[in-house]
Amino acid sequence: MASPRDNVTLLFKLYCLAVMTLMAAAYTIALRYTRTSDKELYFSTTAVCITEVIKLLLSVGILAKETGSLGRFRASLRENVLGSPKELLKLSVPSLVYAVQNNMAFLALSNLDAAVYQVTYQLKIPCTALCTVLMLNRTLSKLQWVSVFMLCAGVTLVQWKPAQATKVVVEQNPLLGFGAIAIAVLCSGFAVLASVGGLYTSVVVKYTDNIMKGFSAAAAIVLSTIASVMLFGLQITLTFALGTLLVCVSIYLYGLPRQDTTSIQQGETASKERVIGV
Repeated sequence: MASPRDNVTLLFKLYCLAVMTLMAAAYTIALRYTRTSDKELYFSTTAVCITEVIKLLLSVGILAKETGSLGRFRASLRENVLGSPKELLKLSVPSLVYAVQNNMAFLALSNLDAAVYQVTYQLKIPCTALCTVLMLNRTLSKLQWVSVFMLCAGVTLVQWKPAQATKVVVEQNPLLGFGAIAIAVLCSGFAVLASVGGLYTSVVVKYTDNIMKGFSAAAAIVLSTIASVMLFGLQITLTFALGTLLVCVSIYLYGLPRQDTTSIQQGETASKERVIGV
């Protein structure tokens, strides 16, 4: 049976990735801009709550469109929400973790530049990888392990001498910002939605492959860096440039498809059997 991504055009895939990239970069830049304003800051908890309400309304709207009628819509809610209290309770766990993750993102972007945040936040990849290995008993290929260590090295370079934003006048604490990212990264191993962007993330996961998603993440880092230079006067250092390059390459390598060795092994087995038969 053909997968959903086999039935869509390349143009639609590019559209999904373009929107995903722009939203990831725009979200980080906008949040950073609002958190470094010299005016009175808003409560991050309020912003997170409003985001979740918007996501809920959009999800309900999509469900209503898919069901097609008010009766089927109400039946679906009754069956999947009100009629499944245990499943609803299970969903509350990643929801709580995600709430913590989102608030940590606000705290991190109050103390770190958008580009530095965007690069460092890619630590969610090795964190998620470790979670799948330890909790789901899955295995990673040698190339994926190499890319994980490469990504960690890249983030270390970026954090070694963080790039400074000359146009930001508010007081910042880089150590506090990194600590907030660390908590957000740990949470991201369990929570997998991201506001309105989470809806587009699900579309990208469904209709595109890992290579294109990796390209989207790398492109978002580049866009965030360019915007940080223009808006916040970010000064690019050599360690930041090298670290960012390592992170982008590691994202691409981690997303490469694993080689299917099943047919190779079967061919080798058949050859051995023929040799033994001879």
